[in-house]
Amino acid sequence: QVQLVESGGGLVQAGGSLRLSCAASGRAFSSLNMGWFRQAPGKEREFVAAIRWTGTVTDTADSVKGRFTISRDNAKNTVYLQMNNLTPEDTAVYYCAASTRPAYTTSRSPEHYDYWGQGTQVTVSS
Repeated sequence: QVQLVESGGGLVQAGGSLRLSCAASGRAFSSLNMGWFRQAPGKEREFVAAIRWTGTVTDTADSVKGRFTISRDNAKNTVYLQMNNLTPEDTAVYYCAASTRPAYTTSRSPEHYDYWGQGTQVTVSS
């Protein structure tokens, strides 16, 4: 079992920045491939970014590329999502996810993740 707890969400003005954190426990964090997803009201959950267990490979959705950066600190069992130049379209609940499957190192599919956090709300005002 893996427990994931997100933090760092909140209300920010357009153009501002936030850094989300996701703390993991219950299993060797360094063996987990991690991802961030988001879900806006009335929309499906969508991929934001993912990072391989080594931290050497990342993938970022086109909609946030150049503005969002995923990183991890295996010593702190934490994955981060740095979000810059936020827009109202980034408003959503952001979820951290963990995959234990070696074949899916930076998957964009929610089905390839085994554990999910409870989510943290990000609201961007115009």
